[in-house]
Amino acid sequence: MKQHVKANVKVIFALTLVHFTGDFYSSFTSPLFPLFVDKMGLSLAQVGTIAGINRLLAFIVQPPVGYLSDQYQSRIFIFVGLLLPVIFIPLSGICTGFWTLLFAIMLGSIGSSMFHPSVTGMIPVYSGSKSGFSMSVFNTGGTLAFGIGPLFITWYADRFGLELLPFTMLFGLCTGIYLYYSVPMPQPEGMKNLGFLKTIKQSLGSAWKVIILIWSVMFLRAVVGQSFLTFMPVFYVEKGFSIVSAGIIFSLFTIAGTISGLASGLISDKIGIKPVFIFTHIIMTPILLLFLKLEGSWTYLGSILAGAAVLASLPLGVVMAQKLAPKGRSMVASLMMGLAYGLGGFAAPLVGKLADTYSIQAVLTGISFVPLLTLPIIYFFPNIKGD
Repeated sequence: MKQHVKANVKVIFALTLVHFTGDFYSSFTSPLFPLFVDKMGLSLAQVGTIAGINRLLAFIVQPPVGYLSDQYQSRIFIFVGLLLPVIFIPLSGICTGFWTLLFAIMLGSIGSSMFHPSVTGMIPVYSGSKSGFSMSVFNTGGTLAFGIGPLFITWYADRFGLELLPFTMLFGLCTGIYLYYSVPMPQPEGMKNLGFLKTIKQSLGSAWKVIILIWSVMFLRAVVGQSFLTFMPVFYVEKGFSIVSAGIIFSLFTIAGTISGLASGLISDKIGIKPVFIFTHIIMTPILLLFLKLEGSWTYLGSILAGAAVLASLPLGVVMAQKLAPKGRSMVASLMMGLAYGLGGFAAPLVGKLADTYSIQAVLTGISFVPLLTLPIIYFFPNIKGD
């Protein structure tokens, strides 16, 4: 593997644009569920099935694709993965029933899972001495997409209707042409002839115990973040906010996380990753509890603070794991982001069931204490700088 001394800004930008574009289209699904229900008469059980399968695919597909992208240095995983959500998520607007909608969203979800390991694995190669900041920039592409995507698609669907949703794929297709000439070929990692399990073993090497600790923290953080992102809109509509206001709260949460992710990447390059983990996971609980108690316009400020705290450490777990296991960058990225994210999101049905029994506020209040459980685990992290 050839490691660049200086960050290749053009390549980092291109990889971040892949991340942004794919996640931009992936972010369309959840905000459009109310319109799908009205158009197709979907039950809430059917909506839950679509959302659950969407998250299930996120962690089933990513590790095998991470393995394949390490084995075969091809851009096919990137571009097929990008085109699937760009094409099939917009086509959901002309679906006529549950099964066609499920099929379109499934293909979009598979595509999203395909490009993530490949492009994430390429970031350390082109980041030079700023791997923490570069990974944060890359992560910004995804979090920013999930911040502005729902705002765009709800405005577009309200203005033009679901039937014209396919026209939104034009942006992604044009972007794909630029990326075709800008994204380089992935570099080999020296494990082409190994099987899946041997590749995992070789990728993790002697660092596997620490990798498990990092993954555990990433998983628990994902449970917290996705529980809030899933049930925030419902919670605040129940409190009297409009649908648009709830959407703004959702977007502020994710955009604030984008900014805090960049800041945490810069800081980790200077003082190390472990102190940033400790700080953000200590402040997460009181900020989330404050967020749930705020009323009126103060809720918007609370959303900013909560998103910044919850999402700040998202890119750092990947950076630390890739530093400890540099032989399998794509595989490690798929474990840290795909598997942790997918399993964290798959807890949403249980969270929803508890919310039906005890109320959303009570369950989210309980989940706010989960970050404190990660502190004993973080204690055993090595202190690695992002640079």
